[in-house]
Amino acid sequence: MQWRNSPNSYGLLSISVHWLVALVFFGLFGLGLWMVELDYYSAWRQTGPELHKSIGLLLFALMLLRLLWRFLSPLPLPLSSYSRLTRLGAKLGHGLLYLGLFALMIAGYLISTADGQGISVFDWFEVPALLSGLPNQEDLAGLVHEYLAWALVVLTVLHGLAALKHHYVDRDVTLLRMLGRAATNSQPDK
Repeated sequence: MQWRNSPNSYGLLSISVHWLVALVFFGLFGLGLWMVELDYYSAWRQTGPELHKSIGLLLFALMLLRLLWRFLSPLPLPLSSYSRLTRLGAKLGHGLLYLGLFALMIAGYLISTADGQGISVFDWFEVPALLSGLPNQEDLAGLVHEYLAWALVVLTVLHGLAALKHHYVDRDVTLLRMLGRAATNSQPDK
């Protein structure tokens, strides 16, 4: 398998980053749900949020690289069997996923830096607090972060269901391309 995307298939880098982002997102979502339920005396009361922040910032960096990679290695062409509505829905859905993930991570950053303190990433480096002290910054960013997280879970589930629909109902190669298998039963537009 090639590293770069081709007109017919995703490359290894795009596939790997796609599934890594999904895994990390759902891991952070689960960690977030768990850590807000921790009581004051829990040993994880400090460790959980620090882990969540560090992984979240690394995910932000990975998403920036993913966005850059989309320009360096364009996506495969849409399949000729896709209707105009399918193409529009795919663009809209992917755009919302990207926008939502970036907004979610920015909101998380604003929660963590509301007090003017930077964020340590696993004690490797610190991300400075560039914007802090806004009125109700922590509370407002917290609400945005929570609602966006749930919205992205719903959108991601819909994204997965759409891939399954393509595979089992339409019987096209949409899902197979993201699993690294060659496109054989439908050709992309030229």
